[in-house]
Amino acid sequence: MVLLRAKRKECDWQRGFSRSAGLCLAFFSLWTGGLGLAGCDESQKTGTSPTPSSSASTGGPASPSGARGGEVQQHSEVLTIKHVTGGDATRGMALALEYQCNRCHDDSGHTPMARDMHCVHCHQDILADKFPASREALTRWKKTVEPFQVVPSLQAAAERLRGDWLFDFLQKPHDLRPKLQPTMPRLKIGPAEAKHLVQYLTHGETATVPEALLRADQKQGRQLLETRGCGSCHSFSGVAPLATRPKLEAPGSTINRAIMLAPDLAFARQRFRPDKLVAWLVDPSRVKPTTLMPATGLSPAEAASVAAYLLFTPRTEPKLGPAPPRLPILERPVSYAEVDAKVFHLTCRHCHSNADIQLGEGGPGNTGGFGFPAKGLNLSSHAAINSGYKGEDGERHSVFAPLSDGTPRLVAAVLARQAEERGEVNPEVRGMPLGLPSLSSEQVQVLESWIAQGRPR
Repeated sequence: MVLLRAKRKECDWQRGFSRSAGLCLAFFSLWTGGLGLAGCDESQKTGTSPTPSSSASTGGPASPSGARGGEVQQHSEVLTIKHVTGGDATRGMALALEYQCNRCHDDSGHTPMARDMHCVHCHQDILADKFPASREALTRWKKTVEPFQVVPSLQAAAERLRGDWLFDFLQKPHDLRPKLQPTMPRLKIGPAEAKHLVQYLTHGETATVPEALLRADQKQGRQLLETRGCGSCHSFSGVAPLATRPKLEAPGSTINRAIMLAPDLAFARQRFRPDKLVAWLVDPSRVKPTTLMPATGLSPAEAASVAAYLLFTPRTEPKLGPAPPRLPILERPVSYAEVDAKVFHLTCRHCHSNADIQLGEGGPGNTGGFGFPAKGLNLSSHAAINSGYKGEDGERHSVFAPLSDGTPRLVAAVLARQAEERGEVNPEVRGMPLGLPSLSSEQVQVLESWIAQGRPR
């Protein structure tokens, strides 16, 4: 499944701030996308909820209230729940530490990293005037870190998330939250690792579909979404737009965090446990005490109607717009200073820098992190970038060496990030910047032109 949101997020973060103050951008948000079930292997057991006997002859469930037989396909991603087997929770807990889930997420089961290595806590301290820096510096940084002040907590993951969705998502993460700029990066997680993490995060539980939801009143569910103002935080792509739309307030507004964390409701049918959804809608904080989602006063019956609408209402897959254009090589001279100001200094240095600049850590792309070994890739100077990175063979390699199609590796990486935002994966290279909005066409053009001109100083 490709991303539901075609519009590229505005790259406000590219205005940059001084990393020498010990800051790091929020790299990812674990629950930031949704896939189908194709990632589960043939050995996985299928566990579906009880459905009326008529479903066996039709190949699908009995139609929910207001649904027609031709809409059965709309329900398959909810009713086909696969049990992810073969994982080990103890190994999953160790992997959560290896992949540094505690670098961004609270309640990962591990102590959060220190502030100068945490991707969110330092931003929150800046916005709260708790970061040890001058007033002038804090004022300058606040605007930059505003879009990167939250990621979801992993608290109560087993009470909310489907294991089969999580299995796929960990291997191929997609965007989920329209107002949250960071997304989970594509880490080096394969099927075996994903199974261990699923077992750890979900406690091995398997979701089911309560039969009562198949008979709930979807029409009432839609009305309740409107009257309870759910559209103030949530979008729901693929259905008629809700009357109210999410809109971030002025910087510093406390409501912004809730809006940033609010997922597109279109993903509920893929990621949320149907057997837990009613309880969540009735009292979210009882399921997840740290949630910013307020109680809406729904009765269990009303919550069931809302759940049925979220899970079963027919929806269309929004069409993606055109991919960002790849602009021609510039004829004018491009210097390293220009590329550094427009690309490296704004983004790349947060993961690929000198350890002294990073206050003792060169970033995950240099000294290692997020499950990646130390690559020794330092983009903080002309000399450093030309020294390349350390490959799996232990030798250093140029980031400008061409891939199979002739594209320099560094250019291929930033183009791969554009493709990842559209649900496409380049098997030869991981998209960069990791878990952050892709570079603009103009930024890529400057970088590619500099390389084509021989990388002048």
